[in-house]
Amino acid sequence: MTVPDVMRQAALMPMWQSVHDRLSSGRAVSRVRIGPLDDAQQSAVADLLGLDRLPGREYVIPLSKLHSALAEAGTDLPCVLTAVVGPIGDRAAERERIEADRAALWAWLENHPEVQRQPALRAWARQVRRTGVVEGSVARTREILSTALAVLSRLPAEGQPLPALAGETTGAPHALDEGTRLGNLVLRALAEIFDASVPATAYDRRMLWERAGVAADELSSMVLAAGLRVAGRGIACDIARACADAGHVAALTLAQLRASVWESAPGQVWIVENPSILAMAVNRFEATCPPLVCTSGWPNTAVMMLLRGFADLGSDLRYHGDFDGEGLRIAAYVMEKTHARPWRMNTVDFLHGLREEVPGPAPGRLTEAPWDDNLARTIREHGESLAEEHAAEDLLSDLDAAAPH
Repeated sequence: MTVPDVMRQAALMPMWQSVHDRLSSGRAVSRVRIGPLDDAQQSAVADLLGLDRLPGREYVIPLSKLHSALAEAGTDLPCVLTAVVGPIGDRAAERERIEADRAALWAWLENHPEVQRQPALRAWARQVRRTGVVEGSVARTREILSTALAVLSRLPAEGQPLPALAGETTGAPHALDEGTRLGNLVLRALAEIFDASVPATAYDRRMLWERAGVAADELSSMVLAAGLRVAGRGIACDIARACADAGHVAALTLAQLRASVWESAPGQVWIVENPSILAMAVNRFEATCPPLVCTSGWPNTAVMMLLRGFADLGSDLRYHGDFDGEGLRIAAYVMEKTHARPWRMNTVDFLHGLREEVPGPAPGRLTEAPWDDNLARTIREHGESLAEEHAAEDLLSDLDAAAPH
């Protein structure tokens, strides 16, 4: 349908724009207010609608009158508006689509496997949601979050510099640099995982990256282990065997681990959080101590390198730690990153270890335990933590059953 030239005159443009805007709302419209109109614009509107007087500076147009006037001119409202102003939109439908896209984005983030495997990341996901979409774009936000989650799934690193990690995970060596949106996202996630403050200085950022195994010091990063009597080449293998034969704990540095190759691995590796358990085990079993590794709290790069190496070679890893907020986060982290299984770390074990006469300290901030849906809730209800040392006899009993006799 053609649009008469008279409809395109400049004096009618304010009216067409007002009508176009109202119809693009996506809501039912019967009247449209136009104005302020100058004399020429008032005359053009009066001529089009066949008014017997000028409409005034402000005028409410009944759309039925406008439809009738355009029909008499051989055209219709959608054709005129599309030709003169542009396609008529539907902002209500667009808002619904945007809200649906955003809801789908946050549902995807909440249910992402990396968030599900590390419950501490749920708080990070809520922070991200409160911040909103990046640059108003759901697609851009999902792209950045996907990359951040890919970086988190790659951690802990094995001592690579930050540019190397960034290049490996994103293809851009500077993607995780200070001040980048991606780098800040990952650091905020690490702060939640390690229950640390969001880093405010360059030193704080470096320390947080190092906790995740990035550019770790090859000498200060070490792992304590006992009973590692397996084939391999290199100084770490030699030290581990010598200490196992002598009934001592081996302290293996990251540098030594990198200079060695394990050619086989123990069928079973037991993991504890606290060095005191390792000391008790060595004192009791001496040279017959089963393969035992200590994370010494949050595992550093050397710990994770050793455990992941054994896991890749087929070891069955079993983990035990403290029953408190940080202990559950450490356990979730170790299990997720090494595929270790829980070792006396469920609700029944917590309840069994409680001492009524000497209640434990408050457990601190608790996050869910992916391996036991009731554990965090039970600890929260009792309002006390349980140190790993309280389970020492049960742990040593399990190790005794696994030790050669």
